[in-house]
This record gives sequence, structure tokens and C-alpha cells, in this order.
Amino acid sequence: MKVFVTGGSGLIGRGIVQRLVARGDQPVILSRRADEIRRARNMRGIEVIQGDPTIAGAWEIGLDGCDAVINLAGHNLFAQRWNQTVKTQIRDSRVLSTQVIASAISRSKNPPRVLVQGSAIGYYGPKTDDTELTESAPSGTDFMAVVCREWEDAASGLDKIGVRVPVVRTGVVLASGEGALGAMTPIFKWLPGGAAPVGSGGKLSPAKGEQWFSWIHVDDIVGIFLTALDHTSAAGPINGTAPNPVRFVDFARALAKVLRRPFAPFGPPDAVLNVVLGEVAQVITSGQRVLPKRAMELGYSFRHPEVAEAIKSIFTPPKPAPAPAAAAHGHGHAHSAGHH
Repeated sequence: MKVFVTGGSGLIGRGIVQRLVARGDQPVILSRRADEIRRARNMRGIEVIQGDPTIAGAWEIGLDGCDAVINLAGHNLFAQRWNQTVKTQIRDSRVLSTQVIASAISRSKNPPRVLVQGSAIGYYGPKTDDTELTESAPSGTDFMAVVCREWEDAASGLDKIGVRVPVVRTGVVLASGEGALGAMTPIFKWLPGGAAPVGSGGKLSPAKGEQWFSWIHVDDIVGIFLTALDHTSAAGPINGTAPNPVRFVDFARALAKVLRRPFAPFGPPDAVLNVVLGEVAQVITSGQRVLPKRAMELGYSFRHPEVAEAIKSIFTPPKPAPAPAAAAHGHGHAHSAGHH
């Protein structure tokens, strides 16, 4: 299967591209930084097209004739502090790219049969109660909820021309040194009293971390995207979250344990976190309890359903692969046989 991928160099995109290659599919990556990606070690031999998904252009020829499109284009929420310019980038990078891709698909001579569209659980808006949110829950009204709604709507007409459109609403992706963990790990490592919960204590009172945290391991969000791609009955919203959301305090406790930090039951007030992270702090301090009902109906089986194990797997370096025979006399390998 030939799969056109936007956002292929991002956290989720890299995982999807590698899994597609491993199973014998042929990814085609669209990127504004094509040369840089071609040079990356893990992208060797993969077709990369230069282009900006928010602007129609010659790159559309590369989409025509592909079997599927996975659209992950979107400015990284955690890349920098939010201001009006960054918020415009967050919105336009998602909404405009989806409009342009949808229109390129509808003009293709050989259109793909499926567009797997990215979205986020920000769609539901922040919640202060314990309501379990499945895919049928209504949209919220804050900045991210409006962005997600416009983002999803931008792909909504394609089913009329026979293109299947599953929409994956991604939760907080856990991966080493990137995304939410990239933002939080340094704070946890250097807080003077040790790691502590953040959020839901109110602006100035100590945080108790009572808010729900709908997380997912990077391996599983990649798996859900591929399930959405492969499963002919997958269409409409699919929550990309682990089946066991936790209160933030429990997530923080599990992270502290893996980082070998003492754990304090109260954390800095939300106002402090806003000073450190800016407005993106809301993504962490306000939560929702989101369940992956549709993914489970489609038969997706989670590799990391429990948060403590998921965090541990991220911070436990993979065992090094045995050195290939030819490289065995290079430096660094000669003594490896001596370990018992």
C-alpha cells in the first residue's frame, strides 16, 4: 500500500512511517524540510516530497495515485510559549493543511480510498467532573476545542466522493523527551521538593492533581492510526487514548518513581505553571476523562494499557541489539562478549 503522510517527521509521524516500512508498505512523506529528512538516518530510502501542506502546489502530484493519506500536519503545541502568532500557527497549520489536502484528494485522477485525519481530545474542552467521554460527546468551546472542530470539519465532505475518513482524536502522547513528557520531565527533575502534581488546585492554591489525564503511549497511538488505516469499517471519530485514564496526581506519582524523585502531595499553583510554560499549561492543568471506545470496538489491543508500566517502558532504554559480525572488531564491541 502506498501511503502519503503529512507531518511524517513529527513524533507520531516518525513512528507511523517506520511501522509502515516494517510491514512492507510504501510511505511518501510531504515536508517543508525535505532535504533535512532525507538525510536523517531512520528515513533512508523513503520517498520525501518537498512542499507545504497549507499551500496547494506541485506536491499534489505525489498524492495522486496513493492508496491512502495520513494527515498529521500541525504545529507542535509544546514547541514554544503561546502568543497570538503561535496560536494562529497552531490553528492554520491544522485547518488550512486539511482543507488543502481534502481539495487535492477531490481533484485527484486516482484518489486515495482513505484519509486518516488527525485531531485531538482537546475537541471535548476542559472538564472539571468525572464524566467519561466517548466519541459521541459534544465539543467544547475553548481555543483548542474550536481548533479541533474546524480541523475535523475541513475533511468532512470527502465521504461524499467515496473516501473513508476516520478521525483520530489523540490524547497526551507519552514519549521520551518530547511532547508533554519533554515539557514535564525537566520540571519534575528540578523541583526543589521533588516531583509533585500540577493542576486543578485553582489559580493560587496548591495543586492536588485531581484532574483527569487522558494519556497514550506513542506505540499505541501509532497502532490506533494504523488500525484506522486498515479497518474498512473505521470512519468518523476514534479516541486515541489509553483505556485507563488516571488522575494527574497518579500519573505524577508514577513519573516521580521512575525518575527516582521524592513525591510531594501538593504541587505549585496553576499560576506558577503558567509562568513556566505559558498558556500551553492548560493542556496539562485542565483535564478530561476520555475513553477509546471506538478503538476497542475495532479490536485494537493496547501494548501499554497501564500508566506506570507505560512510563517505565519509556525511561527504560531498549536492550542494545547484538552487534553484526562485520562490525564486531570495531571499537566499542570488543569487550561486549565479556558481560555475564
